[in-house]
Amino acid sequence: MSVTADVTTLQSFFGEKVWETLEFRGEHTVRVELASLHALLKKCRDDLGYELILDISSIDHFGEDPRFEMVYEIATLDDSKHLRVKAKVAEDESVPSITDIWLGADWHEREVWDMMGIPFTGHPNMKRILMWEGYPFFPLRKDFPLAGRPSDMPDVAFTGVAPLEGGPFVTCAGGEDVARREPRAQVVK
Repeated sequence: MSVTADVTTLQSFFGEKVWETLEFRGEHTVRVELASLHALLKKCRDDLGYELILDISSIDHFGEDPRFEMVYEIATLDDSKHLRVKAKVAEDESVPSITDIWLGADWHEREVWDMMGIPFTGHPNMKRILMWEGYPFFPLRKDFPLAGRPSDMPDVAFTGVAPLEGGPFVTCAGGEDVARREPRAQVVK
């Protein structure tokens, strides 16, 4: 079966729970409601042959509701099929863990929790993986200041100016629209 056939199978099986399907430059994306995310990914593994979880990431759509979006990249062992699955997540929602489907999801989910603050229900070890336990912030959120926040642990985290602050490759949180937050739209002084 092809990825196109897999997308059609998912649409017919999950019906209105699949909100959108996209194909761009040969890459296929399925957008699904959060409540059906776990079941859809399980079907992809069990019935459609997607044996690998390549990556789990998240997007912060700061200023929009729902604010976050989960992105799952899955593939077959022979790399003949690759599928992206997305689900929107509100700021107060948690995401079902898929560690029972793919053990490799463990560290990916911990990283999303650590950097974005999106919790996973059913995760066997939901604790920070990059920042220290007790760190009260989520550094990849768009509202996290570029210069960082003051730290009670100066030996672990510096509080000086970030090396790239204000540079041409740094996005700014807020802004009127997505195009104005883009680094190339900023004027370097």
